[in-house]
Amino acid sequence: MGLLRTVGVRDGRAALPDGFWAAVRVWLEKPQVANRRLCGAAIEVEGTLALREGGEESASFAAVRGSEEQGERVASAGTAELGRLWREVCAQLSPWHGHLPPPLTPWAGPDPRAELRAVLRTLLPRARPAGSPAPPRKELAVQDVYNGTVTFLPLEENSEGKYKIKKCNIYQIQLVCIKDEEWSISIVAPFPDDWFSDGIAYPKLAWLENELLSKLAKWSLEQKPSEFKSTLSLISVAKYSKVYQDLKEKYKEIVKVWPEVTDPEKFVYEDVAIATYLLESTIMPGDTHLFPDTDWLIGNHSDELTPWIPVIAARSSYSCRYFVLPCCFFDFYGKYSRRQSKKTQYREYLDFVAQVGFVCGFNVEEDCLRIPSTKRVSLIGKSRTYPPAEHALIDKQITQYINNRQTCAVVMCNRKVACSHKAHSDDVCKEPSSELPENETETAGTVWMPGFQPREKVEQIRNCASLPRDFVDDVVLSVANLLLNANSQKSCSDTHDGNTNTWNQGESLSLKEVAEHLHKETLKRLKNEYGGLQTLLKNNHQVFEVLNGRVHIRDWRKEKPSRKTKPEVKRRLSAEAFKTRLCWFFIHHPDGCSLPSESCPYAHGTEELRQSQKIKKKKHVQ
Repeated sequence: MGLLRTVGVRDGRAALPDGFWAAVRVWLEKPQVANRRLCGAAIEVEGTLALREGGEESASFAAVRGSEEQGERVASAGTAELGRLWREVCAQLSPWHGHLPPPLTPWAGPDPRAELRAVLRTLLPRARPAGSPAPPRKELAVQDVYNGTVTFLPLEENSEGKYKIKKCNIYQIQLVCIKDEEWSISIVAPFPDDWFSDGIAYPKLAWLENELLSKLAKWSLEQKPSEFKSTLSLISVAKYSKVYQDLKEKYKEIVKVWPEVTDPEKFVYEDVAIATYLLESTIMPGDTHLFPDTDWLIGNHSDELTPWIPVIAARSSYSCRYFVLPCCFFDFYGKYSRRQSKKTQYREYLDFVAQVGFVCGFNVEEDCLRIPSTKRVSLIGKSRTYPPAEHALIDKQITQYINNRQTCAVVMCNRKVACSHKAHSDDVCKEPSSELPENETETAGTVWMPGFQPREKVEQIRNCASLPRDFVDDVVLSVANLLLNANSQKSCSDTHDGNTNTWNQGESLSLKEVAEHLHKETLKRLKNEYGGLQTLLKNNHQVFEVLNGRVHIRDWRKEKPSRKTKPEVKRRLSAEAFKTRLCWFFIHHPDGCSLPSESCPYAHGTEELRQSQKIKKKKHVQ
């Protein structure tokens, strides 16, 4: 028997053994969280095998769950398939001296009540570097709860459709209680010398004993119920994997010519994964923006329209369905206001959007997309909770719900205004009405909420980037002189080419102290920008460094190269920007630049200036 490695686990919270089996379930259903070369796993069929004394399996099997890819099928058919597969496996294991070999010997345990649970899964690899997907691999995982083991039997299918055990790649995970709170988790391989690694479904043994074992030990103690579902829980992972690889292969050329500074893999492949479309026009929630001939309405980070999408789908036609991926938090009327402190803001907003779907008469389902985004939970309405004859009743219910949300929003806004002026009125405390204000009811037939404000087609840039260059230059020079003169005697020394060079780095001041020295008109202008003074200073990172609310003159001699390797696109853009702008310190600092010309990324004089080769970032029109 090949014991690869054992790790000790101290369980002070009574998480074991349940936590161990939960961790095993993660490895069974979502192997991609540990092995990044896998796309996932499809559970084909599973069931329990009751063992008689001596290790023989009984003829009766428990009910079996089929995968979505295979569709709905009766439990007896799945039971028969699993039973046939188990008999084939046992027949291949029996030649070992008439009994099961280590580490499978515990299957013949003395307890006649012992049961094994068999899970047949298909491992779904990601694409190979060349682009062609690797073939899927099948495994039969056998869980022996009584002995605390789960054994993975790799299977190969022959030309006759029968499975043969790939004996060289059998491995087992073991859980053992040593005493009290002391446990151990081990990885065992009966034939370590013959282990075959394909680098995808079967990594090297060193990976099993180091990476996988450490993750299982961690998961066993940290299993917490998630407030979100597993990724891709509503669809076939196998189908998703194939379609995703096809689309990724089709659009991979976009990544190579991506003109923006942003990471192309995130933005290109995220949209590929969502597989969605965007509209070229502004949508106003109302009778003039319905889609009676549309099968699906898809909201991909749809912001202000997010809660309206179920409403539009419900009123477009009885057969219209919707998919929405909420991101920014908006109500029908404006920004979403939190009402439950016990939930995260994200979870609370998802529940609100789901509630809208229920009110609109949809059976709302939730799923997690496999995309590189923190906002990846989707809500889907595919079927209705009511017959077509009740459409008018549901429509009235929708109208009342929307009106109540608007009235509540107005009441909350009034309360905030009243509190800020310390003048509460009795009208604010009244229960919200289900009717629109009198002056708005006339247009309710065409525009469902007249107060709705869609985003402008061209958004106003308010991150200080659109401020006039001369205004920014004046502020930068004023702040720099303030820091340099705050302690004119303070300087730092360094050595360049063997010679001592004194260079004044000035003093550091808080943002508040800097603001106190600026003109009132300057501050007033900066307050109209997001982030104000701090954003402007951070935008001018060549000159300033803002840390923990304090402003410093940046000393480029102390800049350390990034530990992480920059993506190719960022390296390219950095090289293209070299010496394309004048060095601020060379022009304005009393001691000049702290770096010699050959080391400074900025030009020391107009004679060093290079023409910029950088492709300008495109501005997306909303």
